[in-house]
Amino acid sequence: MNQQRTKWTIDSFLLHVLSFLLLWEWLRPVEQLTGTNPIGFFVGFIAGSLLLAFLGVPRLVSAVLKMVYILFCIQFIHYGSFGVMMNLFFDDVIQNTGLILKGRWTELSDPIRTLLFFSLLLITVYLIHYWLIIRSNILFFFFATIVFITVLDTFSPYSAQTAIIRSVLVGFVLMGILAFRRLTDSETISRQRMMKLKWMVSVAVFVVGSAAIAFAAPKADPVWPNPVPFVKSLGGSGNTSTDETGGGGFRSDDSELGGPFLPSSEVVFTAEVEEEHYWKVDTRDEYTGKGWISSNPDEQPLTFRRRVPPSLFSFTEEVPSEERTSIVYNEEDYGYIPYPHGLERIEAASSYRYELNEGNGKITAINGDEQEAPASYSVQYKHASFRAEELQNSSLEEADSSFQAIADRYTQLPENIPPQIRELALGITEEHETWFEKAKAIEAYFSSSGFTYEQVDVPVPSQGEDYVAQFLFDTRRGYCDNFSTSMAVMLRTIDIPARWVKGYTEGTYLETTESGNQLYQVTGENAHSWVEVFFPGIGWVPFEPTQGFTNAAVPELEEIPQTPVNEETSTETPAETPEQPAVEEPTQAEEDLGEDSGEASEATIESFLKTNWKTTAFLAGAALILAALCYRYRRKWLPFYYIFMFKQKKEDQYFPQAYLVLLAQLDRSGLKRKKGQTLSGYAKEIDTHFSSSTMSGLTAHYEQYLYRDRLPNGTWNHARNEWESLMKKTSS
Repeated sequence: MNQQRTKWTIDSFLLHVLSFLLLWEWLRPVEQLTGTNPIGFFVGFIAGSLLLAFLGVPRLVSAVLKMVYILFCIQFIHYGSFGVMMNLFFDDVIQNTGLILKGRWTELSDPIRTLLFFSLLLITVYLIHYWLIIRSNILFFFFATIVFITVLDTFSPYSAQTAIIRSVLVGFVLMGILAFRRLTDSETISRQRMMKLKWMVSVAVFVVGSAAIAFAAPKADPVWPNPVPFVKSLGGSGNTSTDETGGGGFRSDDSELGGPFLPSSEVVFTAEVEEEHYWKVDTRDEYTGKGWISSNPDEQPLTFRRRVPPSLFSFTEEVPSEERTSIVYNEEDYGYIPYPHGLERIEAASSYRYELNEGNGKITAINGDEQEAPASYSVQYKHASFRAEELQNSSLEEADSSFQAIADRYTQLPENIPPQIRELALGITEEHETWFEKAKAIEAYFSSSGFTYEQVDVPVPSQGEDYVAQFLFDTRRGYCDNFSTSMAVMLRTIDIPARWVKGYTEGTYLETTESGNQLYQVTGENAHSWVEVFFPGIGWVPFEPTQGFTNAAVPELEEIPQTPVNEETSTETPAETPEQPAVEEPTQAEEDLGEDSGEASEATIESFLKTNWKTTAFLAGAALILAALCYRYRRKWLPFYYIFMFKQKKEDQYFPQAYLVLLAQLDRSGLKRKKGQTLSGYAKEIDTHFSSSTMSGLTAHYEQYLYRDRLPNGTWNHARNEWESLMKKTSS
């Protein structure tokens, strides 16, 4: 450590900065796919650890600083105060140690998961520093990074297009700087500032120029089919479902929720939209303690042609809104019409008419006498800009004569509802006054109290157990039905009208059309449920309590108050507070679908890794193992690769390059050159090892080039056979 101060050079600093950027690429998809938040703590830990390594801080001091930082982050994220952490954390460590020894990894508490994640980052940072400073070779980690993000780009909703570009640029610059360090070390060349500057400028120009050419060059369309359906079919997760999903990924019956939910991956429809939005199918108004039913299932539907009847009420005219249009291209015919919030009109072939079930808001299409969804149709709707200030000012004083009927219907609860649910709802909202603040507090509660998004390992409530109570106080794990039902029921316990909504998320972004619209693909995996809350004078407002999901229509509270501490775990920084302010870009709602200047957004995250982790882990693991084997046995195959590369190079100018390649290969073979050892002395040592004089002859040519800056004509042709012979010997 005493010599660390001499290593505070610009190239060493750049190496640590670039390695930080490369490691950051591993955290970006983790943040997006798993909802891990706040990710800034982990990014800061990586940056701080690399900074301590660069400064050469003694290991003991560095370890203490890192441990203090880790404990601070765990306290801030999970416990809220240091006193609470002191009372709970060490008990968590003891309890979870037993779970780890028993192999029950899924039952680990969130603080211990965070501690393990920090430990993994600590090991990774150490390995990177070792590769940078000791080995001066980052190729394996660079290759692993590219494999990691490309696998995620292929088999998950994460889009790695820019990540691949960033990683390639950073990786090539890293390898260029490390090549300079290895060259100067092996040849004992002094690292003069001007020489170093020239090298780095050359590397930067080469990398930036290559990237610019690659970016500007024309690119062919993909020729391979999407491998995801094939891989899923191998894993048996393609169209299997343990809960009997209905058409398009929905349950056929919502009266008894719970259990695993693995929807089909088949494409339901493709949508061309001006801006992404959720798609409603129907709603439920009566909670049974086990699930949802419609209070008026046999109600006579209303028939209409194009304009939707006023009974499909979304929000009042006073809410600022913009006319927009989306086009749906059906891949499967399920009969119903998915539509956005604020629907006003449906346009399809003239032979179609539509039936609206006023009880649940479901719209079915009728062609002649048959229930049949059109192959394509457009929906015109009002995109609302719900304003937090107006929602906070909404009160019962603004309610009209119809509100009481709405309140009676949408605050319904079974008689045997567990009182703990209401007590929890009151505890969460006790510091809030308005309905909107209370709804946002309950919505944020699920992101800050130890809940986990899970589709497979989800239990079914026992006969006498309430579905919501089981989720809130027992398992704390589930998928959208658990989160949305729990929020709706908690709101109803404090007399706020709420209903349960079924439909689809926006789907997976495909491309931007020539008109400027965005094309999304919606599959059964996008089936989703959320909550709508009724506000007097405003109407029905969407809320999204499920971890990892963001509905663009959900209003945002300007200042979200802190959620009270839960009795089991302390408050955690909200991880999935819905985004999207209420300001929207102006668009047209004409029949010709005017251009929209909005950017294409990322696809909705549906916790892909949780439901398909085995397939992803297998592919990533196989790729890493293959890469590791290639790296481990590179001494065996690299000589033949270089022999092939130099086969057609006949000019003498290639001899110095070939000689340096030979030195590197000898080093890989375990015949390392001692520090300060001359090339001629090293050559005699190699010749003794192989019982030949080949290396001395090659070294004499190289020293002639090194000190006289020239070679006799035909040197490379004369020395090629000896060079190839020695390269082959190193692989044996």
